[in-house]
This record gives sequence, structure tokens and C-alpha cells, in this order.
Amino acid sequence: MPTELIFAIFLLPFFSFAVISFIIRPFFNDRPLLSWYVTIAAIGTSLVLSVWAFVAVSGASHHVLDMPNYEWMAIGDTVIHIGVTVDALAAAMLIVVTSVSLMVQIYSRGYMKGDGGFCRYFAFMSLFTGSMLGLVLADNLLFLFLFWEGVGLCSYLLIGFWFHKPEAARAAMKAFLVTRLGDFGFLAAILLLYTKTGTFDIGELQNLALAGAIGGTVLTWAAIGVFSGAVGKSAQFPLHTWLPDAMEGPTPVSALIHAATMVAAGVYLVARMFPVFASSTTAIYTVAIIGGFTAIFAASMGLVMNDIKRVLAYSTISQLGFMMLGLGAVGVGVSTGHIALEHGLALGVAVGIFHLFTHAFFKSLLFLGAGSVSHTTGTFDMREMGGLRKAMPWTFIMFVIASLSLAGIWPLAGFWSKEAILAESFHYVPVLFYLAIITVFMTAFYMFRVIFLTFGGEYRGQAHGNHGLHESPVVMLLPMGVLTVLAVVAGFLGVNELLGGESHSFFGALSHPLAWTSLVWAGGGIFLAYAIYGAKWLSAASIGRTFAPLYTMLSRKYWFDELYERLFLMRFLIDGVFAVLHWFDDHIIDGAVNGIASLTVVVGTGVRRLETGQLQAYGLAIFVGILVIAACIFIFS
Repeated sequence: MPTELIFAIFLLPFFSFAVISFIIRPFFNDRPLLSWYVTIAAIGTSLVLSVWAFVAVSGASHHVLDMPNYEWMAIGDTVIHIGVTVDALAAAMLIVVTSVSLMVQIYSRGYMKGDGGFCRYFAFMSLFTGSMLGLVLADNLLFLFLFWEGVGLCSYLLIGFWFHKPEAARAAMKAFLVTRLGDFGFLAAILLLYTKTGTFDIGELQNLALAGAIGGTVLTWAAIGVFSGAVGKSAQFPLHTWLPDAMEGPTPVSALIHAATMVAAGVYLVARMFPVFASSTTAIYTVAIIGGFTAIFAASMGLVMNDIKRVLAYSTISQLGFMMLGLGAVGVGVSTGHIALEHGLALGVAVGIFHLFTHAFFKSLLFLGAGSVSHTTGTFDMREMGGLRKAMPWTFIMFVIASLSLAGIWPLAGFWSKEAILAESFHYVPVLFYLAIITVFMTAFYMFRVIFLTFGGEYRGQAHGNHGLHESPVVMLLPMGVLTVLAVVAGFLGVNELLGGESHSFFGALSHPLAWTSLVWAGGGIFLAYAIYGAKWLSAASIGRTFAPLYTMLSRKYWFDELYERLFLMRFLIDGVFAVLHWFDDHIIDGAVNGIASLTVVVGTGVRRLETGQLQAYGLAIFVGILVIAACIFIFS
């Protein structure tokens, strides 16, 4: 198969967007299912091509395909090319994005059935998928940033899809503005790197960083600027506040954002630029520390949330922190000389991206499971659920498998990728390893809290009643079933080895003490959740009263929303910066314009009075002028 077809992987979803937007919506709006068929065909073909690319990369020399590069424009000595990078990292990400997206689109037919924006929804989803695929394949920072902003735009459109709801419109705006803060740093880093190197090409920048051709201070600031973009997109502390509110969008959108597109972009960016980060000790420690802190910080808030999607949202933030920790831990090993450079660069990418790969399947499954539950109960509030195990047995089984995988239980997919991160952090950043182990306990606890509250006991809802409980339709269960299989076997698809990670055997991992340590902690979290919410040996209400200040702090999300909205937004920006700018505009800019206008009027009035129309006055003026000229000649000659 010709390598030029790689371009079709990201162009097909854009073609789908164009067909739906300019043909189906205007002319066939009475047949909305056409938009679903076009989307499925485009993304399905992209998946087939992605699988082919993955196989081709697996058998290629150095696991890199030789791709054509086309000149786009030349500005002076600067030549900008259009090209794609197809290596092990890109191949793994293509599989993630296209497979999860296809499952989400299939599921969406049942979930979005009857919605007035059916065509618009699939147009935006196609654009979202195409933007993420373009981001993955871009071989230079200029085009990567273009698709990066496309992903941000699509997240705004889809989070605020039900724009008639004030909460959705507010959440979309919040996501757009918060991620812009990180993107500003990313753009500044791109311009800094170009100023110092004269190139946007990612491969060239990596080689220059490794060769020491970029100054240490410049490299550090550039890496931190790139990381700020990743912090915004991947909702890392302190730019994490937008992601829980993003749950206002349709649940399939949440599944795609949290598993394969928006938030995965940040981790992918750090992995793609990993040689640059590993060349700066300060930058790579920043990645590791922010990732480790975010993991436990977000998990703590997931312990007390009652909205099932918000629990999963904080779980996503936590797991993204895990991925950053994995990248950072290996990078620290490389930067400090404890890992050989070539091996370390491959291992770091493998550790972070392998967890992204497995996480995509079980996290998208969990979100689709939450949508399945909401589809029958009409709510996401777990206090209004319960007893759904009997009414929704398939959803229950698949949700439990995904939760076990997320908790890192052997031999499911999440176990293998999480163990790799724990092992590397134990060796190179021990303090963060202990935070990660505590996070493992928290993750297992809050996920099985969800299971016992949602599927255990008796149904507690009042608005719908038992007669309304039913299993979701096949069109929703089928993609969930595919994702369930992947949540089990994704650890054995060879992705870790292809990326340069350590190989593992089915039973071999259990011989390592760290594996048993994490399993014991995960098992402890599951047991505690059972004791409180399953067997009810302990009272959740009494525990909440005993630790009331802590519970309040967690449920209020450490008051970060209030801090940003009331202090930063209202006091600092609106009452401070914007007030000063308003005064400057009102008094300086407008004052100068109005002053010049007033002066013009005064001068014009004065000049007008000189034009009297009387000949004797004009003769007098001429005579005086002649006298003045004669006097000047006499004085200065």
C-alpha cells in the first residue's frame, strides 16, 4: 500500500465534516442518519489505514516509515514543509484515536437518537477526530499547533453542544479560556525555538537539543513553555478546573475527550518532544512533579463526588498525571545519567504512552457505561441510582471489568501499564512513587464506590421508578463490548515493546514485589469501598461527619473555582487589569481623540472668523504682511 495514503487517515474525517456541513445539513436535513453513515465510513476507513500503518511501522527499519515531504511556502530563507511523521509513537496514537472514535460514533447513534442537532453533532465529531489525527501526524510545530488549536475549537463546540443550557455554554467558555492560558506558553515556546534555531521541524529540534546546540536557559524555558500547553490540554494542576465542568457536553463527547483526543494531546506532545525535555533537568523534574502531584490531587476529589461523570473526570485528570509522572521519571533517569540516552528516550515514551494506550479503552468504556446508566435512569447522580445490576447486567459486567482495569488489577490491561510507571518512579523519583501508590488505593476505592452506589443495593430513584429501568440498545452495547475486550487484552498487543518498553510475560510480573505492593493497595481500596457502600459495616454519613472539614474541602474542590473566578477573574482581571485598561481607553485614547477634535473645531472657528468678505480688511492684512516682510528683510539682511 503506498505511503501517501497515510495522509488520508486525517483527511477523511475532514471530508466527512465537509460533506455533513455543506451537503447533508442544507439539503438532506430530513434524513439525519446520512451524517452517521458518512462519519462511520470515514473514521472506519481511517481505522483500517491506521492498522495498516501500525503493521508497517512494526516491520520497518527503526520502526519509522519513510514519508514524502512537500514544500508549502518559502519566506526568505525559511521553507515550511507539509509532511507527516509515522513512527512507533504516531502509529500507537493512530490506533487509539481511530478505534475509540469509531466506537464512540457507533454508540452515539443510540445515545443521540432524536436530538435536533444530530447532523451538527456528527459534523463536529468528525472535525474533532480529524484535528486530533492531524496533530498526531504533524512533523513540525507549526502544523502541530494548527491542529492543536483545532482540537481546542472542537472541544468548545462539543462541550457547549447543548448551548441553550447556560451550564453547557459556561463550561465550553471555561474550557476554551483556561486552555488558552497554556496555549499562550506553547506558542511562545514555538517562537522562541524558531528564533534560536530557524526551524519548526520536530526531528531537527530534537537533534539540536540532544547535541547541546540550543542554550541551556533557552532550552529550559522552551520546554516549560511547551509543557504549559500540555498542562492546559491535559488538565494538569493548576489548569485542571475546566475538565470536570466539561461533563456538560453529551456523554459520548466526554468519552472521546477523556480517552483519545483533547486530554491525550497534552501527554502526546510531551512524548513527541521528549528529547527536548530530557535535555533539561529543570524541565523534566517539572513534568515529573506536576504529574505526580496532579495524580493524587485529582484522585482525592474523586473520592467524594456524587455525579458519576465527575468521578470519571477526576479519574482522568489523575491518570493523566500518572502518564506525566511516567514520562518525567524516566526523563529524570536520563537527565541524571542513570539511564543510557538512547534506551532512556525510547523507554520514557513507552512508559507514558503505553498507559495512555490502555487507559483510552477502559476510560472510554467507563464513560459509555455512565451514558448507558443515564440513558435508563435519566440522571448522573449516583444517589438516585442503585440496584441497576439486575436491570442492566451487560452494562454492569462491562463497567466492573473497566473499573478493575483502571484499578490496575492483574492481568487486565491497566495493570501492565500502571506497573511500568510505578517501577520507573520507584527507581528515579521515590517520593513521587509513594504518592502514586496512595493514588492507586484512592483509584480503586472511588471506582468501586461508584459500582456499589450505582449497581448495588436497591433502586433509589423517584422520578422514573422501577418500571422504567432497562438495558441499553444493542447499538450502544456493541461498541462497549469491543472496548471491554480491549480493556482486557490491550496490554498484550505489542505496543509497549514497539515503543521501546520492557517486554513482560503473563505471570512474570507477579514475581516482582512492586506488583504485589500495588495489588495489595488496590485490593485495600476495593475492600474499603465494599465495607462502606456494599456490606455497610461502616457508615458513610458518620465518616463524613467525623471528617467534615476534609469532606467539605474535597467536595468544594479545594475552592479552586472560587479562587480563579472571584479572586483572579473578578478582582485581578475585571476590577484590576481591565479597569485600568478601561480608564486608559476612556481618558487617554478617547481623550486624545476628543481633544484633537475639539482643537480642530476651535482652530476652524478662528480661521472662519478671518474670512469676513470685506475688501478693506483683506487690503489691511496684505499691507500688514508687506510691512512684516520688509521688517524681516531689514533686520536679518
